[in-house]
Amino acid sequence: MRGFAQKALALAVFAACAGCFDEPSDAARAVPEGAHVYLQDRGLGDLAGENLDAAKIVYLNLDRNALTNVAPVAALTNLKWLRLNSNRLAALPDLAALTQLRRIYLARNRFAAVPETLKDLPALTDIELSDNPLTAIPDWLARKEGLLFLSFNRTNVRKLPSDLSAWRSLKALQLGGLELPADEMARIRAALPKTAIVF
Repeated sequence: MRGFAQKALALAVFAACAGCFDEPSDAARAVPEGAHVYLQDRGLGDLAGENLDAAKIVYLNLDRNALTNVAPVAALTNLKWLRLNSNRLAALPDLAALTQLRRIYLARNRFAAVPETLKDLPALTDIELSDNPLTAIPDWLARKEGLLFLSFNRTNVRKLPSDLSAWRSLKALQLGGLELPADEMARIRAALPKTAIVF
């Protein structure tokens, strides 16, 4: 796709089995099954002009834009991995239709609370929320089973929920840069003896 005018680069689609499209507009109309869509570093303020094929996208990278609203993402019902790091998001739309979503990366945004819509995602295993102004981890997240990776590095969280038994499947819990008291760190280690924890 090198050599096309900048405006022709609105949508970059990559898939292992896909051939080259003659025009990016063709790519927008014929995204291959299992497509990975890369829209990072585009200076996007919204997604209103992006033609995203809801039926085919499984991976969407929107890192390092200027997004404050990602409402169109709620229609991507086959999405498995969503990257929204380094934007200006303070909230998410209702994502309940994304029943296959496994990974959501939301680092370096403006979330003052963990988005409650994550509660409704049954396949979710990985949540990245580092470098947000979070002050608490909600009890509903501590009750969510099947999680494998959680990251809250450099947030304002000072204490985790009292019952962490649903997190015993966690492979990694990142709490770097948090001002947790020593007794709280000891409690977390005791509750999650098989989890790799970074303080």
